[in-house]
Amino acid sequence: MEHQDHSDIEGSFIVVPNDTPSQSSDAASTLNGSVVDDSTHKGSASPLVQVSLLQQELQSVLTPGKTFENWARTFRCVPEQYYTPSNEEEVVKIIHLARLSGKRVKAIGTGHSPSDLACTDGIMINTDKLDGLYHVDKEKRTITVGAGMKLEKLHKLLELRDLALSNLGSISDQSVAGAMATATHGTGAEYASLCASVLDLTFITATGSTIYCSKAEKPDIFNAAVCSLGALGIITRMTLQCEPAFRLENKQEPAKLDEVLNNLDSIIHSAEHVRLWWYPHTDNVVVWRANRTTKDISRPLSSWRTSRWFTVHFYQGLLYICRFIPRLIPTLSRFMFWATQSRPIERVDDSVRVFNFDCLFPQYVNEWSIPWSRTAEALRALDQFIENGSVKVGSGVGLDESTDVKDGHALKVVRKEAGLKVHFPIEIRFVKKDDVWLSPAYGVDSCYIGIIMYRPYGKPVPYKRFWAGFEQIMASFEGRPHWAKAHSVSFEGLKQSYPKLAAFSDIRQQLDPEGMFLNDYLRRHLVPIATP
Repeated sequence: MEHQDHSDIEGSFIVVPNDTPSQSSDAASTLNGSVVDDSTHKGSASPLVQVSLLQQELQSVLTPGKTFENWARTFRCVPEQYYTPSNEEEVVKIIHLARLSGKRVKAIGTGHSPSDLACTDGIMINTDKLDGLYHVDKEKRTITVGAGMKLEKLHKLLELRDLALSNLGSISDQSVAGAMATATHGTGAEYASLCASVLDLTFITATGSTIYCSKAEKPDIFNAAVCSLGALGIITRMTLQCEPAFRLENKQEPAKLDEVLNNLDSIIHSAEHVRLWWYPHTDNVVVWRANRTTKDISRPLSSWRTSRWFTVHFYQGLLYICRFIPRLIPTLSRFMFWATQSRPIERVDDSVRVFNFDCLFPQYVNEWSIPWSRTAEALRALDQFIENGSVKVGSGVGLDESTDVKDGHALKVVRKEAGLKVHFPIEIRFVKKDDVWLSPAYGVDSCYIGIIMYRPYGKPVPYKRFWAGFEQIMASFEGRPHWAKAHSVSFEGLKQSYPKLAAFSDIRQQLDPEGMFLNDYLRRHLVPIATP
């Protein structure tokens, strides 16, 4: 399936090809040595009898007729079977059932990924009840939890033990495994993506066997599995490195784009955590800084400028009007900056409250990682594209709605008009390099640049031309797309920027040679194109 035009699928379904995995595979034995044989699971019963028995045993965790839809309501699917297991034994039974009946399997968490990453028409496993607390080591500051535990629940458990994660993204709605498996990140020059905090994990393979791996035990499998997009198996538990609970002193101040870009390196290192919000169609930027502190909690007084009525309902209503009068978008961008960000803001609060934000309402998003040494030139190229409608990097061509983009490169251009009308903010964050194979920050200190087009009241807005130019620009600056977001880059394009992608593919092939855990998204991005 090609990269989706989300605005064209309102009310439709994404269907994953229902190829049939073989009923028996022992490929995982070369990596684990502990393989469960389906023929002994129910004695000498025939496969049909085994399927019937497993279905009866799993009836209590089956939800018939379930439709899955992601948070942004841009992708949905109707799995043939939808299970919510509460323990690893039930997960193993579901895997056996899938093998015997020739079904694909996909695990889901919260469904926040703005792509078809979680979609399947086979068996869907909801991990919500795999949220147990297994172990806490206060001396080493580690915690082992079920992979389906939501980050917001994890924060509460850590708070009770005077612990916290060192860095967070903008939300905590995701499951632990979902956040790690997609290399979710926060910001901070000395802080890596969340997946770098994983110390060990356990997952169930396509044979129903259990693999435990860590930085010391099966390190190659570990480095592949931490950020694996669910392609290796069903992760059931993880151990995370934490630190003592802390507060952050957060300061936000307005700045000008040229000033920021001319002093970018010093700004990146001006605080422990730095992010930028650029309001396109203007030269306005918000510089957001946060440092650990022992100061008392101090929150800004409430104001109409920061009220949910204004930032969500009023703003959403104006964006809805802009669907019909897009020329108003630059004016709206300037007004919202003046109303909400033109004055310095300071606060002190617990780390989670400072790191996390309200994501407002459904949206299309695209985000890429580039070496942070190339941030300034990439943002200048993006600014030029937004205002002029042309990209002066790589092929040096312009882009519009009819542009065909493959692997981040424009293939065909019929320029219709200059400039675009895009929503704010463009978010810029900075992440320390890590050694997780499929992390976009693998081996390089990285800048994440994220663009957004809101969907007021769930309605579609034009975004394809913006996405096409953005991807071309990011690719020209050694970019790597964020795995959770929908993007257009195939395996062949990705392997040029991910040095370990081929090694990951080899491990995936050994663990799941029949592709039980593949879906359309994974086939597009993680499976080499077969040669005749």
